[in-house]
Amino acid sequence: MTAIAKQVEDFLSTSAPFDMLNESMRHDLIRHADLLYVTTDNTEHFKTGEPRLYLIQSGQFSVEDGEGAARHLSEGDYFNYAAILDKRFYPLSVHVDSPGLVYSFAAEDVCALLELVEVNSFFTGLRNNALQNHAIADSNSMWLYKPLTDVIDKAPVAAHGNTSIADAAMLMTREKVSSLLVTANDKLIGIVTDRDLRSRVVAHALDTALPVKQIMTVNPTQIGNSRTLFDAMALMTEKNIHHLPVIDHLSQSPIGMVTASDIIRHQRGNVLFIIGELTKANNLYELTRLSWQLPHYFAAHAKRAGDYDIAGKILSQATDVMTRKLIGFFQQDNGKAPMMFAWLVYGSQAREDQTTGSDQDSGLLLASTPNEKQAAYFADMTDYVCKGLAKCGIKLCDGNIMASNPELRLSVDEAVKEAERWVAAPTSKAIMHFNIFLDVRCAAGDASLFKQLQKRRAPLLQQKMFLAALARNSNDVSVPLSMFQKFSYEKGRKQKDTIDLKTRAVALINNIARIYALADGITLPNTVARLESLSDKSELSSKDAANLKDIWVFLNRLRWRHQLENKVTDNLVSVSMLSSIQKHQLKAGFKAIERANEAMVMKFSGGVG
Repeated sequence: MTAIAKQVEDFLSTSAPFDMLNESMRHDLIRHADLLYVTTDNTEHFKTGEPRLYLIQSGQFSVEDGEGAARHLSEGDYFNYAAILDKRFYPLSVHVDSPGLVYSFAAEDVCALLELVEVNSFFTGLRNNALQNHAIADSNSMWLYKPLTDVIDKAPVAAHGNTSIADAAMLMTREKVSSLLVTANDKLIGIVTDRDLRSRVVAHALDTALPVKQIMTVNPTQIGNSRTLFDAMALMTEKNIHHLPVIDHLSQSPIGMVTASDIIRHQRGNVLFIIGELTKANNLYELTRLSWQLPHYFAAHAKRAGDYDIAGKILSQATDVMTRKLIGFFQQDNGKAPMMFAWLVYGSQAREDQTTGSDQDSGLLLASTPNEKQAAYFADMTDYVCKGLAKCGIKLCDGNIMASNPELRLSVDEAVKEAERWVAAPTSKAIMHFNIFLDVRCAAGDASLFKQLQKRRAPLLQQKMFLAALARNSNDVSVPLSMFQKFSYEKGRKQKDTIDLKTRAVALINNIARIYALADGITLPNTVARLESLSDKSELSSKDAANLKDIWVFLNRLRWRHQLENKVTDNLVSVSMLSSIQKHQLKAGFKAIERANEAMVMKFSGGVG
């Protein structure tokens, strides 16, 4: 092998997708390959009319090659692949911004390799800026992300509350189900199970002519159809129930049932063991002991890419459980709360994308403004819960965005007035402060208070001037790519090639999803759910929303893998630790985020930065 051939071989062995080829295939590709040192004086290499594929080893070039406007490219980038894929000639223009080495491969050799699925999907994805779609296709845990509408395989079996017990039992037998939904005016009012028939009817020799509403469980635990199979699993585990009605989140009508047997049928592994143990804790000591097993649990069980996809949800669900348990412990010793309240969580816990480095972000919503005695109760309760969570490994918020802060304990009326102030004066400084409060969820207490708040402030948060201010703020952060599509690394770090994926990429997608969701009247806090729930009237196309969702999942995989493998809590991922294809996926993802962010700023603020 010549020196040039050896140089090409070495470079291709670390360049996707050719790093996936065996040695013989790479030799066939190299056979007619050329290595060009391209300067401003010799760009005639690209004007031969012979279609070839080019891969940049070094240098910076502006290229027009049938892929639309000129693209700024640098090391690791390919060009002229459109001509190879389409098997036709496209005018090729190369402007040299910085001289460098470029590999040139014969079209016939590349076309032969396009018969391989891996190679074909790489270049097709590169062309469509959808390389990250390939990255998540192999997940063994993605089933947990299934919406409940995909899990329910039959219409709900339901009966009116005045239906006799005998008729209800015959209906259950005929439909071969172990539970029956009881409704009134198409709304769920109760549930009856086989166990109820045994323990409440047969065991007491109850007259089966009586209405079924007399033996039903009133106002049963239920779940919205926008939630996922994992959400259902977590709720059923915490409540220790085997039947969970699924409700349409708009009409509030029942649309189906998830049962323990459904979970078993879909389950691929016992990911809820730790949550199940947390729900059994009887005191703060037990809760603390169990919670500190969480990092070890993730390290032991999160081994595949798909495992990282659910790690954030598991940790968020576990933090929810710990919060509810701590509130319960406090009330055991201090009595019930003097008024209804809702414990709100913000940021990553609300979005259900916590990582091992996430801190507490919470607030308390009250039914009314408390008097001095009531205020003292809630001050003690929130102090106990926040400090308890810290003992459980969920660190205190450096910015004091916690329910223990009296400024974050508001009545519903006060919270609405706060939203009015946000909308009236959305300065850059104000947006930096309250942006986190726009990702919010009720984790404990009276959820109806939270729903009341959401309903009252939704029209406020849809105002155009407010959305414009949010969009302009999102424009202050850019993806870590230079003009020539080279990675821009964090400055002043010990590791020289790191990128803060949270701040420079994930947060941007969260911003985009948040703003489109607010404009669309969607109150869900989860980024993936927001992107999936956008209506047809949203100006973010379903294709772009799906693309952003895939990128978000891919980025969070990288974050979790980095934290677990390196036993750290930061988001500073080293590019040198990524595979060649992951580098391409990351670059493609950054480009897509940048385009989506620019389009969002243009739509909501007219392009004013």
